[in-house]
Amino acid sequence: MRRIISHIFYGLLLFVLTACGRKAEEQEKKVFHINLDQNLTSLDPAFARNQNALWMVNQVFNGLVQIDSVLNTIPCIAKSWDIADDGLSYIFHLRDDVYFHDDPTFAGGKGRKVVADDFAYSFYRLIDPKVASSGSWIFSDKVKDQHSFIALNDSTFQIKLTKPFPPFLSLLTAQYASVVPKEVVEHYGKDFRNHPIGTGPFKFKYWKEDEILVLLKNEKYWEKDNGHQLPYLDAVKVTFISDKQSAFMNFIKKDLDFFDKVDGSYRDDILSKSGNMTRKYKGKFQMIKSPYLCTEYLGFLVDTAKSISKNSPVKYLKVRQAINYAIDKPKLIKYLRNSIGIPATAGFMPQGMPGFDSTVVKGYHYEPEKAARLLAEAGFPNGKGMPTITLSTSTTYKDLMEFIQGELAAIGIKVKVDANPNASLRDMMSKNAVNFFRGSWIADYGDAENYLAVFYSKNKVPNGPNYTGYFNKDYDKLFESSYYESDPQKRYKLYQKMDSMVMTYANIVPILYDQSLVMLQNNISGYPSNPLNLMILKRVKKQ
Repeated sequence: MRRIISHIFYGLLLFVLTACGRKAEEQEKKVFHINLDQNLTSLDPAFARNQNALWMVNQVFNGLVQIDSVLNTIPCIAKSWDIADDGLSYIFHLRDDVYFHDDPTFAGGKGRKVVADDFAYSFYRLIDPKVASSGSWIFSDKVKDQHSFIALNDSTFQIKLTKPFPPFLSLLTAQYASVVPKEVVEHYGKDFRNHPIGTGPFKFKYWKEDEILVLLKNEKYWEKDNGHQLPYLDAVKVTFISDKQSAFMNFIKKDLDFFDKVDGSYRDDILSKSGNMTRKYKGKFQMIKSPYLCTEYLGFLVDTAKSISKNSPVKYLKVRQAINYAIDKPKLIKYLRNSIGIPATAGFMPQGMPGFDSTVVKGYHYEPEKAARLLAEAGFPNGKGMPTITLSTSTTYKDLMEFIQGELAAIGIKVKVDANPNASLRDMMSKNAVNFFRGSWIADYGDAENYLAVFYSKNKVPNGPNYTGYFNKDYDKLFESSYYESDPQKRYKLYQKMDSMVMTYANIVPILYDQSLVMLQNNISGYPSNPLNLMILKRVKKQ
């Protein structure tokens, strides 16, 4: 059925002859084939809340600014900007050669030039309660109202903040902050989710949900690469095969140009325990492994005002420290993840994040003897007298948690692993209803503020992510003072102090800093990796 739909669709493409085979087609046009294992929720930037949506939105839309491969904020539609000394006003100077994709809604069906009013509309749309955007958090606590977004003229756009926020430029690289055309959004209404019109390197052509998505080259794209107009590809074709092993077989058959997220069921077929490509596949395709801003961790509820914490042994600092020392993280990563990931022996901030410095922030290494000594000092020698503790996890991570269960048993700590659906675990964490839990924190933008905000007192549940109930006035002072430090290096030192405080208190056990693993066919070049694992296809070439 999928193949039939695919052939039917190809008849829609102007440049594809349905009578031709796929190889003949690709000799004429460069089509980049990828698979997403879950359907897209939306192609509207205001609802780009998961990786698949972010990846596709990033092909169709642009914002004021964008990231480079090491998370620096660089110009995009804004060619330059000025920041007031008090950090409360940002003025952006826009390019005059950026146009929206063609659409019948525009006069004559031709996409018009982007102006400052478009950004004022797009940004207010994120905080408009009628829209209910999942990206409202970007501006909701930083601006007063829609009048905080000001078009000074067609090429000059101003944002007024209610308080300084030094990572603000980095925040604006998020796909939520893409520019959209008011007349098109209002014409299609909720259907804008499946009729997106942006300014990006690829324009929307067709989407049959759960089946196929096709994006075509934007022939009028404004961005150039050493004088060559981007993008290099003629089209992007996306399939939605949910079974990862089936999708991988399509990649091996070269029906896909890209593959990521190696699943446990066939990981050993592709990767050795040391993380290298197995002999079976050596040379058959490219494999790129790079830092990904995601920290996998265990959390302890340390707010003893909660009834479930009062009699829990994890309320004792030395018990939490013992657990930190008892887990052989390199062994876990090697044998359960085929060396995908970096042992988290520094803080909560992951490797790859600007400001990360393992020589300054000291975490925990595997020291079972020290773990046993701390457990005895806490009053539980060899675990004697210590009740069983429950480790709550999502079903996907049950094997990792069972490994940790065994590590803790080795020093006498009895652990029961309680596996729950993802949504159920998140709900319990957001209510401080679990004492000991597995979590992960993925960066939304390239500044460590979005990691350290997890432990800020004002971000307590249910409205914030302080799932461990960590409340520290000194930490809060440092966190608040970081908002008034515009010098990145000085701000990083504040971040490092905060990260060290959390590690000393041991309300979490950082397990690993994740890595992205991307596989590409040998005829693909120009695919850039970045710590946000954001898909950027505009410079990709296919031979």
